[in-house]
Amino acid sequence: MPTSPSEPADPADPADPAGPAPVDLAVVGAGPAGLAAAVTAAGLGLRVTVLDAGERPGGQFYRHPAPGLGAARPEALHHAWPEFATREAALRAHESAGRITYLPMHHVWTVVPGPAAAAPADADPGAPAARTWTLHAIREDEAQATVHAAAVLLATGAYERQLPFPGWTLPGVVGAGGAQAMLKGGLVLPGRRVVVAGSGPLLLAVAGSLAAAGAVVPAVVEAGAYTAYAARTPVLLRNPGKLAEAAVHGAALARHRVRLLTRHAVTEAHGTARVEAVTVARLDRDWRPLPGTARRVPCDALAVGHGLVPQLELATGLGCATRSGPDGTVALDLDAEQRTSVPGIWSAGETGGIGGAQLALVEGELAARSIAAALRGTPATPGGPALRAGARPGAIAGPAAQPGARPDARIRRLVRTRARLRAFAEAMAAAHRPGAGWTGWLRDDAVVCRCEEVPAGALREAAAELGARDARTAKLLTRAGMGWCQGRMCGPAVAALAGEAPAPDRRPLSCPVPLRRLAELPPDAH
Repeated sequence: MPTSPSEPADPADPADPAGPAPVDLAVVGAGPAGLAAAVTAAGLGLRVTVLDAGERPGGQFYRHPAPGLGAARPEALHHAWPEFATREAALRAHESAGRITYLPMHHVWTVVPGPAAAAPADADPGAPAARTWTLHAIREDEAQATVHAAAVLLATGAYERQLPFPGWTLPGVVGAGGAQAMLKGGLVLPGRRVVVAGSGPLLLAVAGSLAAAGAVVPAVVEAGAYTAYAARTPVLLRNPGKLAEAAVHGAALARHRVRLLTRHAVTEAHGTARVEAVTVARLDRDWRPLPGTARRVPCDALAVGHGLVPQLELATGLGCATRSGPDGTVALDLDAEQRTSVPGIWSAGETGGIGGAQLALVEGELAARSIAAALRGTPATPGGPALRAGARPGAIAGPAAQPGARPDARIRRLVRTRARLRAFAEAMAAAHRPGAGWTGWLRDDAVVCRCEEVPAGALREAAAELGARDARTAKLLTRAGMGWCQGRMCGPAVAALAGEAPAPDRRPLSCPVPLRRLAELPPDAH
């Protein structure tokens, strides 16, 4: 056990059967949202443990080249690098001072509630009792780690949405975000001549990065149309930084002579040992390929992705409420202070809807201030009440709730910035939402579930002849989604072919865990 704040407990110490003493806050994920939350919370006096699956902080957005590659200027592969560097330095300073325990290469596979604590005599009778949360993680060496915390922030980020097409399993076909990760993390290109395709603004950034690194990018194939943003002109005008960012990407494409094809999609990839060419076709408004518009584009790599999907396994396993986003994905339903519907659980970043790194930084700081308010009794939002640990929103505690208290200027700015950036994110999501007709480019022999090698024809048969009306039934009848990725890659496609809108998927485990590690848990573990 630690004897001072500078001696953090070892979360995996087997010598202590009761486990380490609870910290104030456990943050799952060290991307922009988790990093901002951790350093803000530590600065407000909370004891914080950060658990992250990555080797270094930054998440997918601020991915670092491997140290052995000797990259002299990793910041050249990122924009807004100073915002990350400042927070990483703060993380290291708090870690040295014992205010933050940073645990890289730790995959949190479940979060379970501990017993409820006795409520104080003056507690709001309608408020839920405070409790301690237990986070079980598996380390990279498959050792078990356990963290106990008074509050939990889920900053688990997102993963790419893939809409399958014939040939998408060929070597050389990678995710758009995967291509960017290869460049940022490995300083390698997926190929020399790379078509970038799918939908969403990430495509522009990926194409610009690949071209700047020396790849030939013959085209960016965008299934949506940027004219869809015209209906949200006021939102665009309130976000001049986003417009400037788009102009930078556009200039990069023009400089490298990259052609932008809107209302087009890659409907097939061709090759034997590796992708050699792709078929590009024009789409109608519902994303159905138009007959007679197909053309063949030679390439040795394809970077394709249709936006991102919030990673919610831990949250939905806890029963956190969700909502449908304008891009057709499922996100967490959060209140003004980043609380989920489960008291004691907060979330920030892409879990509340895809919005980018800048929004994630803002939400991470707001969540940390809300958590500090709940645990320390200080106001979290302009005019907002102080909250006791475990209290529901609106449960007033102490003199901080006195009328006339001056709201913190920093909080006001954060709330305004979040509203502005979230509005832009919603406009972006609506503009790039996949049309229902995309399944028209799927032949029956096209593989949908890569892990179990389930073709589209089997899923269509399950829906038309065997009565499958949802993804779960289709999975039971075809095994689609039962493989290693557990439906993360094929889930949207399986749901679409079964005629179901995307729905939250509740899982008892958020990542693979060796059975021997489950057997090592104490008998009273949930």
